Amino acid sequence: MATLRYLGHSAFEIRGKDTVILIDPFLSGNPSGAAAHESEFTDVRYIFVTHGHGDHLGDTVSIASRTGATVVTNYEIGHYLGKNGVACHAMHIGGTFSFPFGRVKMTPALHGSDIIEGDRMIPGGNPCGFLFDVDGERIYHAGDTGLTMDMQLLAAEKVKAALLPIGGNFVMDVYDAARAVEFVRPEIVVPMHYDTFPVIAADPHEFERLVGTTATVKIMKTGDTLDL
Repeated sequence: MATLRYLGHSAFEIRGKDTVILIDPFLSGNPSGAAAHESEFTDVRYIFVTHGHGDHLGDTVSIASRTGATVVTNYEIGHYLGKNGVACHAMHIGGTFSFPFGRVKMTPALHGSDIIEGDRMIPGGNPCGFLFDVDGERIYHAGDTGLTMDMQLLAAEKVKAALLPIGGNFVMDVYDAARAVEFVRPEIVVPMHYDTFPVIAADPHEFERLVGTTATVKIMKTGDTLDL
């Protein structure tokens, strides 16, 4: 059985029988407060990065460098991280790969991905989401995205838990995120990427009302866990 832990913003930890996965580990400097400091992660095997923005790339380099974790991301970010001595596995949209813990597909996202380093903006390739198979459960992390018609294809994937942004402005708002739930048809949906900054303030209970009976909405506080 896989266990999901919410680390704040869009960051999650997935613990499976034989693996520990981090997704978008924005911990240090998270104004809403993260569930843990990056130094607390000692057994991470994989870090999945959806795009190059600082609130998603986050502490990837420090955690990967300290633990030896493999970073899974797009080719361009993988190339950038590789120059920092980080072991990477590059993928691109629509690609699938069978890792020791299970199969992963890289899914489309509508957003940006450039990396800001000092006064430079470094191209970060295409943003993405990920569809994970862990311990027989399928988990969809949408990354930062607007509503896309491609999400309808995920209904056939029998998603157990969908992690969807709801904060608006840079990503879907609660209304479009509720429509995304209709497209994906997961059993469980967890709202993310809201209230970290004033510009992405959102009401997860309004999202829950809009979703209705389409899926079970789990509103997770930072640090909460969910057994799947």
